[in-house]
This record gives sequence, structure tokens and C-alpha cells, in this order.
Amino acid sequence: MIANEAIETAGYEIMKKAAIDIPEDYLAGIKESQKTETNTLSGYVIKTMIENYEVATEDRRPMCADTGLPRYYVKIGDNARFGGGFTGIERALRSATARATHDVPLRPNRVHPLWRTEHNNNVGINAPEIEWSFEPDVDWIDVTTVHKGGLFGTDYRMLFPGDGIDGIKRFFLDTLIAFGKRGLCCQPAIVGVGIGGSKDTCMQLGKQAACLRSVGDRNPDEKISELELELKDMGNSIGMGPMGFVGSSMCVDVHVEVGYTHTGGMPVSVHTFCLSSRRATARLHSDGSIEYRTDPQWFTPYMRRETVEWPS
Repeated sequence: MIANEAIETAGYEIMKKAAIDIPEDYLAGIKESQKTETNTLSGYVIKTMIENYEVATEDRRPMCADTGLPRYYVKIGDNARFGGGFTGIERALRSATARATHDVPLRPNRVHPLWRTEHNNNVGINAPEIEWSFEPDVDWIDVTTVHKGGLFGTDYRMLFPGDGIDGIKRFFLDTLIAFGKRGLCCQPAIVGVGIGGSKDTCMQLGKQAACLRSVGDRNPDEKISELELELKDMGNSIGMGPMGFVGSSMCVDVHVEVGYTHTGGMPVSVHTFCLSSRRATARLHSDGSIEYRTDPQWFTPYMRRETVEWPS
């Protein structure tokens, strides 16, 4: 039985890890960007970013002053047994968020949209967000936190089948250029692209692609994998580097996720993760043990199943 206290402990710990420690895959990706960056000033900025990450880990302080909007992604195994039901998990994660906001500390960014009131703990109406998914034949619970900036770095457009892949590429470039010129993203970034689904699903897929896949991970569909690499090269060829300087390191990686959509449309969304790429995952086992990692492993074969059945 997985206790609510263990879930709260895991939620609290990953809040600290996400805010302070850069994920290994992103750190490796940013170091590769440093090797290929063509502009001297942009190369210096990347070097300074890496030093900042090291200092944050050494001093146990958040790597960025704006700790974003903390949220959770929870994957529950069919055979997992846990106390308190789903509302117990929700209560535990809301409590973990409030405690971490005070202890880490995280910046209390959450306010009421109209009255601007807040509780100084990043918890409120529909906050933090918790998205759920499920996995067959396992008895664990995965809890992932993501601290993504909540103001910019996202765009959506309803394309049509006739726009084709070229239309997706055009929208992708238009979006990154607009983000870079207007300071609407924090690059070098992992960029997520959602294609298809309904409008809201398209947005979810794009954000999950940006935040829940590690650098170097490729979509199992060979053609989509090729598109990811092509979009990455295109993004790094627009003449923009870190923090809006001239350069060649806009994208650390590009991830594409798709969903079956209406026959008459092709919705597309583009999302840039923060250059700190704050995420951390805890796996809670039925024996009470907890494992921590930085790869969420969110997109399983079950998540990408095509029709009634799915690959084992």
C-alpha cells in the first residue's frame, strides 16, 4: 500500500530537485550547444548558464529566481494500491507544493486572475494543475513535477490538411522568430510541438512533448523522428542564440507528439520549455520505497496506442 504521506514526501522532494538541480540530459544538451554555438557572445552566455547551474546545486538554491508555475503529472499503474483515493493524492501534492514554496523557497507566483489575491504558497483554485495517466500491468505510481514559466513561450494555430508538413514548418519558424524577437521565450530551449487532437489536446501534447521527454529522445515513428531533427536544425538556423543574442542555439532539442484529429483540420501548437528545464520524477513502489530520476518516461507505448489494443 502506498501511503499518502509517502506521496507528499515524494512531491516535496521532487519540488526541491526540480527547482535546484538541472536534469542530466538537458545539461548534456546545453554543453553540446556550447560546442556548436557560432557566436562568441552567445557562447559566453551558455558558459555562464552552466556555471550558474553548478552554483545552484552546490549552494542548494533555485537555479532561477522565477521558479515558474509548479505542476504535476501523475501516472498510476493498474495494480497500484494507495490509501485515500485520488483525492488523497491530490491533497498530498497540494500540501507538498505549499511546503516546498516555503522551504526551498519557490517564488509564490499563483494569484487569483481577477482579484490578484494569493495564499503565498502556489496553491489555489485549480492550482497546481495535476494531469493523470495510467499504465497497465504495474504496481507503482510515478509523480513528476514540472516548473515551467507561465507567461509566454506557447502558440497555437489551426492549420488544414492542405497546409501539409510545409505548413507546420512555416508555423514553427514563424513562432520561434516571433518568440526570439519579442523576448517571449527563454532559450536555448527544448521545444515541444503538438499536432492533431482537439484544440485542448493539441496544447497538452505540445507542452508534454516539451516538458516530459528528455534531450535526445526520438519519437518511435520514424517519419516523426526525422521531422523532429529537421525542425531542430531549422530552429537553430534562424540566427538566434541564448537569451535573444545573435547565435545558432535556439533549440536544444525538438520533440513532436501527435493525436488523431478531425478530418477537416490539423491543429498545431509550439511550446518552449525554460532554459532551466525544471523537472523531476519520483516512482513510489508498493513496498514503500521511492526512486528519483529526471526522465519522466511519460510517453509509454500505452500512451501512444493506435486503436483498441496497444503493444505489450
